[in-house]
Amino acid sequence: MTGGEGTGLERLRVLLREGGGLLADLLAEHDGRILEVGSAAASTAASGPRAEGRRQEYELLVEAIYEGYLLHYATPRLLLAPEADLGLLAGDRLYAIGLAQLVALGDTPAVAELADTITLSALAHGARSPELADAVWQAGARAVGWGSSETHRAAKQMVLDGAPGALDAMRTSVRESPESP
Repeated sequence: MTGGEGTGLERLRVLLREGGGLLADLLAEHDGRILEVGSAAASTAASGPRAEGRRQEYELLVEAIYEGYLLHYATPRLLLAPEADLGLLAGDRLYAIGLAQLVALGDTPAVAELADTITLSALAHGARSPELADAVWQAGARAVGWGSSETHRAAKQMVLDGAPGALDAMRTSVRESPESP
């Protein structure tokens, strides 16, 4: 992906503009303030020891995946899709961009973690639990940057099972010390 200055969100905007096509066409005009602060998920993943030496790459790819998530379930920060179906397609493309970059970095545990994060946040939204979706993103980003734990894996299973207490389990997994990367 692209290096350079600025936040991961700013670099994602440049990458999409330079890439042309549909995503470049959907870029919204911003006054710059929204680009100054990226997502907490990208910051968390990039600050962990697993991202050491590749922090900008991790920040950028998590921003791409998170923007894809926002296109599906919330208000995106960079893209403006005039139709819901177009937003879903753009979101899927951003998921693919971020996951492909993780594959290129050779980080298959992070690919699996972010694929789980996408799936589990979709389940949370299907259950009408945006709080759980937020906790899934926080815990998933932490696992990408810091490594997973047994508590985190158990919390993910609880979300999959639709178990009561899944939200508390996800929040606990964010606070727990991860295993060694």
